[in-house]
Amino acid sequence: QVQLVETGGGLVQAGGSLRLSCVASGIIFGTRTMAWYRQAPGKQRDMVATMTSGGSTNYADSVKGRFTISRDNVKNTVYLQVNKLKPEDTALYYCNADPPIRTGPLRRDYWGQGTQVTVSS
Repeated sequence: QVQLVETGGGLVQAGGSLRLSCVASGIIFGTRTMAWYRQAPGKQRDMVATMTSGGSTNYADSVKGRFTISRDNVKNTVYLQVNKLKPEDTALYYCNADPPIRTGPLRRDYWGQGTQVTVSS
């Protein structure tokens, strides 16, 4: 059974930092490209960072130089270090594979509960 559990969010002031974590189970973690996504209220979910099984990374322009994705294939965990936070970073943050994991007979995208990041100005 697939499970993605995100933690580490919180309320921070602009300029602050957080470290988000996501523990994955039910997938062959080490072979997957993993990613962090975020969704602000009323907006679509967007990818913010990816990391291949080989360690290559890619970032959305809006977070380059401020966010860092990393992974621990022994712990089946992917991390997102978020620095120099801005109010526009406020969103629900999710981890998933890239492309997202599909489960069930209808092969729908699976998403965990996410972790809320709120940045005050």
